Amino acid sequence: MSFELAVWHEPKPITKERAESVFQALRRGEPGAAEPHPGVAAFAGRLPEAEQISPAHAVVTVELERADEVSGKVFALARECELVCYDPQRKLVHNLTPLGVYPGMQMHTGDGMIVVDPDLRLVGDALATMSPENPFTALVVFGEHFIQTSPEITGYELEYKDSVQNLLFRTHVSDLEPVQRAFSEYATGKRTFLDRHDWHRV
Repeated sequence: MSFELAVWHEPKPITKERAESVFQALRRGEPGAAEPHPGVAAFAGRLPEAEQISPAHAVVTVELERADEVSGKVFALARECELVCYDPQRKLVHNLTPLGVYPGMQMHTGDGMIVVDPDLRLVGDALATMSPENPFTALVVFGEHFIQTSPEITGYELEYKDSVQNLLFRTHVSDLEPVQRAFSEYATGKRTFLDRHDWHRV
């Protein structure tokens, strides 16, 4: 089996549904699915695993066991070349903006995805993909703090750690939306989620 990622330029952030539609149109060779962009050639020229399919898009295909190794390079280079990156396996799109307030913040998922400076839409969409095969999502500012969550039978476990003070707090929420809201607030430097839930110290 192989693992595939596709990159192209978008003038503004797009939804994962729009990304899937563009990706399928590009695969069919339909003109106009994406506009030509110089970043595509720059991307393909700098990544050995990339193939420029057209002036508008490039595809990266690797063996499944190399997916985690190569994905981080693809995400970072796509951003540098001003391209969105679509992951058709996870059905997630990596937009250029909007970003959180912590440069270098990382998102980690239970199925092996690591993204530096994830856009906020990606964070919310990734949370919705948690499953027994993808059992957690975390946002981490190393050395300072992190927020993470895991699905439970009746909802989600939510944790927040202040690494500077070595304080870890845990709570339970019943629905995904409050988890997505907490992650968005965390990424944008807000801590209102700490007041909104009942936490206990671990």
